[in-house]
Amino acid sequence: MITHRSIARRAWLHTLAWKRFMRNVCGMSLMSVQAFFAQRAPNIKVIVTEASSATVPLAAAAHGVEPDQIAKSICLRAGEETMIVVMAGTARLDNKKFRSRFGAKPRMLGGEEVIEITGHPVGGVCPFGLASPLSVYCDISLKRFDEVVPAAGATNSAVRINPVQMAELTGAVWIDVAQDVVAAGEAPSL
Repeated sequence: MITHRSIARRAWLHTLAWKRFMRNVCGMSLMSVQAFFAQRAPNIKVIVTEASSATVPLAAAAHGVEPDQIAKSICLRAGEETMIVVMAGTARLDNKKFRSRFGAKPRMLGGEEVIEITGHPVGGVCPFGLASPLSVYCDISLKRFDEVVPAAGATNSAVRINPVQMAELTGAVWIDVAQDVVAAGEAPSL
């Protein structure tokens, strides 16, 4: 007989199993990023913090930088192509620019699909140490910084890296798919 207690227990066991799974994913993901840098750029160290850096505001606070300096990685699909687009922390994807560049509307992947394809959990997604080969694109919104702070495979890890070096290490292609930013007090051009 199914009781409220048995349903609650199953839910608790499912939650516990999910937490264990995510802990394993984060651990393996972090190790894959550390191995990536050990092989390709041993001078870059992965920074692991006590504080979560799973969102742009949290990452900016944890690393003492402006939110725009966080290099957020977005896992998208355009038609048949799955990709990672890395852009400035507060930049937003411009659907029209994206469609013009890739010939398809961008579709964000769900959390489980992101883990399966990248090997990284949401909040730790980065273009380093990927589980499967993916196209990597860096938006020009990153070029204004000498150093950016992308995640490094876990929700509390990151690296400090020059955006040009990041693009070189990951084989990224530079693109312009972010919405244009209008400076405060400036009227948008028509």
